[in-house]
Order: sequence, then structure tokens, then C-alpha cells
Amino acid sequence: MRRKPKLGQNFLVDEDAIARLAAAFGDLAGRTVVEIGPGRGAITAELAARAGRVVAVELDRELAAGLRRRFAAAVLDVVEQDVLAFDFAAAAAEAGERLLVAGNLPYYITSPILLKLAASHAALDVAVLMVQREVAERATAEPGTRDYGLLSATVQLYGPAAPLFTLPPAAFSPPPQVHSTVFRWRFAPRFAELAVEEQPFLTFLRQAFAQKRKTLAKNLRAAGIAPDRAVAALAIAGIDAQARAETLPLASLAALWRALRETQA
Repeated sequence: MRRKPKLGQNFLVDEDAIARLAAAFGDLAGRTVVEIGPGRGAITAELAARAGRVVAVELDRELAAGLRRRFAAAVLDVVEQDVLAFDFAAAAAEAGERLLVAGNLPYYITSPILLKLAASHAALDVAVLMVQREVAERATAEPGTRDYGLLSATVQLYGPAAPLFTLPPAAFSPPPQVHSTVFRWRFAPRFAELAVEEQPFLTFLRQAFAQKRKTLAKNLRAAGIAPDRAVAALAIAGIDAQARAETLPLASLAALWRALRETQA
């Protein structure tokens, strides 16, 4: 079966890595796992051997057909669909539980998939995902570090994320030009804890991180917030006027969001 580069197809062939990825979920007995981009089924086979049911979401028609032939006797459903259009809520309702998600994510569409999972958080329990190493570093970064930014804050708003292990290009066929990292994301949204509203706070985060090297005050002004109001909100939240968003934990950013609401004209 030919590879289709435009779909970002780099198939995992390292058997130890496949076993470690599946084992990262813990006990899968009776659980439903949605696998994103199963490809030729290397990870799928390991998941099917451990889980109660696997829903394999594959965009490529030839690969989907191959999966149906290979796993004809297994507890496997193949959904030939773009994962960005997949209904996780409906799948969770059918399963009668929050879903587990696994996947070797195509590099070209990693960020949209992460945002899709975040938007589907109510239907999800844990995701174990393989992504480009730099993306995993950003998703799991701590405030004040080089890699912390909008992706970090957004992912971690929906629950803790931690790197598990990194693989070299040789673990894939064909080998990509980058290393890949597997990370685990547990879905436990922090909206109530932080006293924020989901969509307005996400909009605020995009404003706060708009220009990474600029101060929060400058980014807020660029977003149309009056300078005096921004300064007042920063003071209420106890944040230095020269602070940058990438130095602050979510709790501080949430305090600033609430202060901005308080000072709204």
C-alpha cells in the first residue's frame, strides 16, 4: 500500500513503543478507545488485544479498507472520516462512558486535533498521543519556561498533561525528519476551579499570548482594552505591570480575566 505524504503518514513500527503507548492507559479491560489515524493498524492491534472496544477513525480509504480486512474478527469499528468531524459525544453516549483516546497524530494537523479534543472534553477521560517532540514540549510546558505559551495554557486548562517518552525517526516507516514524543493528557477542566467561563476565557488567552515578547498590558491594549482599565485589572489581580503572559500560571491569568470583568465599563 503506497504512502500518501499529504496525509502525514509516518507509521510507527517500534514494537516496544507500541506496547508502552497502550500500557500508558493502565487497565483497558472493558473500556472503549478511539484511535485517531490508525494507519496500518500497528497500535490498533495492541489496543484491540487489551480493550473492550476500539473505534478506529481513519481518513484514508485504502487504509480503512485494510483495517476492516485485518481486524474482521476483532472488537473493532472502523470509521472512515476526518477526525475533526468525528462526534466524540455521540461515541461516548453509545459506549456509556467517557472515552479513552490514542493516536499517532499527523504533524500537519496536530494543533487542530488537540483543539478538537479540548472542545470534546466532556466525552473524554484520558488521551495518550504521539506528536512531534516540539509540540509535546509546548503542550506540557510549565509557566516561565521557554516553551510555555498559548498551546500550553489551552491544553492545561482542560487537564494535566505530562510527557511519557520520546522516539527517534528510526521508530517510524518512513522515518520523519523529527523526533516524536508520547504524552498523556487527563481531561479535568479547570473552569469552575478558576471561576472562568470557557469561551470568553479562551478568547482572553488568545489576546494575552498574542505577541509572546510583549507585556500583558501591551497585548491587552492591542486587543482594544483601554490602558487605564488594563493597569487597574493588573493591580487588582496582583500582577506586575511589566509581566508577560508566558510567565504566569493559569490561576494568575484567571485572576486577571476576572479583574477585567470587574472593571468593565
